[in-house]
Amino acid sequence: MSALHPPGFNEVLHAPVRLTLVSLLAPAVHVEFAYLREATGLSDSALSKQIGTLQEAGYVELQRQGRRATVRLTAEGRHALTGHAAALRALLGDTLQAAPEVSGAG
Repeated sequence: MSALHPPGFNEVLHAPVRLTLVSLLAPAVHVEFAYLREATGLSDSALSKQIGTLQEAGYVELQRQGRRATVRLTAEGRHALTGHAAALRALLGDTLQAAPEVSGAG
């Protein structure tokens, strides 16, 4: 954690592609690799690399059965996602609640 990041901020999850992946995994038990590829628009190799990074962090598990692969969010991954979401809320505070109105010069 740096002075710029609140507690729970997660550099691994903050990357847009990885944040998208864990967001797609969070409401499901298992998600097919093919669905993640279609939902993100990534190539097989790019998706495999991002899943590998999440696996190394302990946030996802990849299961293969023949040619079929599924991915699931681990308890550690869910905890990290929850913490990162809380850190983003803390970082943003109420800044998005009410945008100031801009009036035109008359």
